[in-house]
Amino acid sequence: MAPHADEDGTADPHNTVQRADAEQAVDPKVAAAIAAAEAAGPANGESVRVDSWIWAVRLIKTRSLGATACKGGHVRVNGQNVKPSHSLRVGDEVRLRHEGRERIVIVKRLIRKRVGAPVAVQCYVDNSPPPPPREAVAPIGIRDRGTGRPTKRDRRELERLRGIMGGGTGRTGGH
Repeated sequence: MAPHADEDGTADPHNTVQRADAEQAVDPKVAAAIAAAEAAGPANGESVRVDSWIWAVRLIKTRSLGATACKGGHVRVNGQNVKPSHSLRVGDEVRLRHEGRERIVIVKRLIRKRVGAPVAVQCYVDNSPPPPPREAVAPIGIRDRGTGRPTKRDRRELERLRGIMGGGTGRTGGH
């Protein structure tokens, strides 16, 4: 009895190789979406605005946030701070500081319209450092559900934990 992956669910080494080859090929839906994005993109020799591109490839949620990031000096193209209207070309390195993280990407495709995440990933090479690990400890000041409104004493303890009151005992002068 030879095992068949189709009939009895056991793994066949030849099927595994075929599946790996199929996974490396681009999904037909993704390929169609890439073709549509490129068709709507710039013609040969034209360029795309940097604020529009970082929005289209989903590095930023809105185009206006992209423009604000450019104006604030958070976007660099090939090492230079740029305005939102800066023209991108294939091969440019874009560095974006956003939400406490720096993203470093190399432009592979120029698109103008926002596309889905699988298509967006095809438009750049991500050279970003890995994101910092999330803290496993719960943030200070989270109260249990159903404990009611905090008392003045609870509030003062929370402020002391957070360091809002500064050093010392936490009491101000007066009475």
